[in-house]
Amino acid sequence: MSDSIKTIAILGGTGDLGGGLARQWSRAGYTIVIGSRTLEKGQEAAAALLAEFPDLNVTGLDNPAAAEQADLVVLTVPFAHQLSTLDSVKHALIGKVLIDVTVPLVPPKVGTVQMPASGSAGQQAQDHLGEDVFVVSAFQNVGAMHLQEDHSIACDVLVTGNKRAARDTVITLIEALGLKGWHAGPIQNAAAAEALTSVLITINRHHKINGAGLVITGEPAAE
Repeated sequence: MSDSIKTIAILGGTGDLGGGLARQWSRAGYTIVIGSRTLEKGQEAAAALLAEFPDLNVTGLDNPAAAEQADLVVLTVPFAHQLSTLDSVKHALIGKVLIDVTVPLVPPKVGTVQMPASGSAGQQAQDHLGEDVFVVSAFQNVGAMHLQEDHSIACDVLVTGNKRAARDTVITLIEALGLKGWHAGPIQNAAAAEALTSVLITINRHHKINGAGLVITGEPAAE
C-alpha cells in the first residue's frame, strides 16, 4: 500500500463502479469513505457493502465530508453531475490527487462517441478545479461488473494527468487491485480513453461480451 495514501474517498460510491472500487481497495488495505449527495445515502451505501462483505473498512458520509477526510479522492458520478459534484468538494481537493473516472456518455446514444467542448471530461475537471488539484483520469475502460466479482481482470488502465508523480500514485493504486496501469500522457489524452468507452459499449452489444476491456501488448524495458 502506498505510504502517502491511506484513506480514499469515492464520490458516487453508491453506483456500481464506485462500489466495486470501494470493495477492491478496502480488501487491499485502504480505508474507504463513500461519498454521496446526502449523509444518509452515503451511510446506506456503506451499510449495503458491509452487509455483503463484513470484513471491509468502509464508512459513508456526504461528499464534502468524505473529500475532507481523504488523502485521495475518486469521482465516479455520471457526466451530467460531474461539475456540480466538484463544486461541492472543491475546497477539500486543494493539494490532493483526484482520480476522475467520468465518461461523457450522452444517453440514449451511449455507444456513440460524444466529447464535450473541453475535449474530455478529464480536461473539463482540470480546467474547472485549477492547477492546485492534480486531476488524473483513469478506469474508463474497466467494466464495473469485474470489480464486483472475485476474479482476475483482463483489462489494463490508461492513466493520464499533467503531473508524473500524481500518475505514479494512481498506478500504485491500480496495481493494488491486481491491474496494470500505463502512463498515457497529459490530461489532454484522456479524450482517447473516454472515447474508447463508447467503442467498448458497442463491441459488448454487437458481440454479446460482458465487459470487454483493453490490454496493452508489449513489456516495458527494465529501468
